Amino acid sequence: MGSFSIWHLLIVLVVVLVLFGGGGKLSKIMGDLGAGIKDFKKNIKDGSKDEANINVAKTEEKPRDTIVDRS
Repeated sequence: MGSFSIWHLLIVLVVVLVLFGGGGKLSKIMGDLGAGIKDFKKNIKDGSKDEANINVAKTEEKPRDTIVDRS
């Protein structure tokens, strides 16, 4: 009966954040987190396009002429 569950600890953490951090700071933190997730997803999509372009460029390279030393 004397132990706390994870839900009790989460509620206490939220209350402490709101009291000491203020409501504005908490919403700013959540906004920054959301913007970070959007940027991450955007960079993942852009990265896969860049990798596809690199693979195409590698297949389009012409083989080099080999130099044969006939001395």
